[in-house]
Amino acid sequence: MNRFDRITAILIQLQSKKVVKAQDLAERFGISLRTVYRDIRTLEEAGVPLYGEAGVGYSLVDGYRLPPVMFTPEEAMAFVTAEKLMEKFTDASLQQNYTSAMFKIKAVLRGSEKDMVANLEELIEVKDQKRSKNFPANTLDILLKAIAEKKAVEMEYRAFGNDANSNRLIEPIGIFHENENWYTIGFCHLRDEYRQFRIDRVRAIQLTNIIQKERETLKEYRNKEQLKNMHCLKKAIIRVDKNIAMYLQERRHFFGFVSEEEKEDCIEMTFLTASLDEGLARWVLSFADYAEITEPRELKERILELTQKITDKMTVAAAIAG
Repeated sequence: MNRFDRITAILIQLQSKKVVKAQDLAERFGISLRTVYRDIRTLEEAGVPLYGEAGVGYSLVDGYRLPPVMFTPEEAMAFVTAEKLMEKFTDASLQQNYTSAMFKIKAVLRGSEKDMVANLEELIEVKDQKRSKNFPANTLDILLKAIAEKKAVEMEYRAFGNDANSNRLIEPIGIFHENENWYTIGFCHLRDEYRQFRIDRVRAIQLTNIIQKERETLKEYRNKEQLKNMHCLKKAIIRVDKNIAMYLQERRHFFGFVSEEEKEDCIEMTFLTASLDEGLARWVLSFADYAEITEPRELKERILELTQKITDKMTVAAAIAG
């Protein structure tokens, strides 16, 4: 990126937030803090009404805005790709809001970019994303509003293994997507503690006027939980035939995959998991004839135990059939 484009991009970023830190600009554009200060000075000399506070960051004077900025072809392609992902990974309400925003974005594209976007929309597909039939159409949208406005939500929730719904009042602090599902973390008034809720188990939800108390951020909460779980993690090393290693890449992250090392005749994978006996053991069993467990001993013993159970059941079934 040349200097002119970088300074323009800095001005756009300054419009996107109330306060922008010099360090954030340096990291985004891969430049030194000294260069950031020089670029900010250039904007000031050009008449851009900026003010900065040491240790806080830079802000634009309220009311100052650039006229609409044209998007590059690469940025237009990114918008189209994101729109396809929104269709599959979000609820109907959030998708509708994004579609509305996309019409506004397309309105400022040049003719050539509009043609390119129209062609790309027919050439990009996102498949195989599962949708729950019981997923309320506006769940993510309401949760995002609650987080932004610092309000609580009421919801009917069907916890895993339960036959009945429970009524919950929660103060959501964030949402995240993991293991093919959306989740929210919030302070649950029923349990009087932070709880994690899977979105496809929400049966009904509504925003309340109850103001949230001062809570920790999603990042703070997850970092704390990660440190807590570190004490429960167990290390496992598994050697896998190179011919099937490629087929394990997608699922291995669900079981605590940390790293891999290529050996002469195999791929050695290292895991840190809190679910050695059930999660990791049962997954390894699915390709055990192509694997060798290096450590720990208890994982080997658990695989043998599961194998024996399978053998016993098959023996009984064969005897009954015979």
